[in-house]
Amino acid sequence: MRIFTWFVRIVLFLLLLGFAVKNDHVADLNFFFGRQWHLPLVFIILIAFGVGALLGVTATITSLLRQRREISRLRRQLERAGKALPEEPARMSEPL
Repeated sequence: MRIFTWFVRIVLFLLLLGFAVKNDHVADLNFFFGRQWHLPLVFIILIAFGVGALLGVTATITSLLRQRREISRLRRQLERAGKALPEEPARMSEPL
């Protein structure tokens, strides 16, 4: 299974490398106020992918942190509720 995984990784890498080599044309990236960048198309695609991945990770981390805060709040409530319960009275074992 490990050999298959490495084979898939190598094939994917070679496909992406071929894609990068085929898209080495210079493209213009126009900003506001007449600003302009001249970059190879593959760099523009790579930057867009990186920004998207960064935004996705940020959204995931904020959701994860919110869930952890809620879990700890609920655990504290559960501990307080467990301490607030009165203890069971000792049962008398006297015969009737």
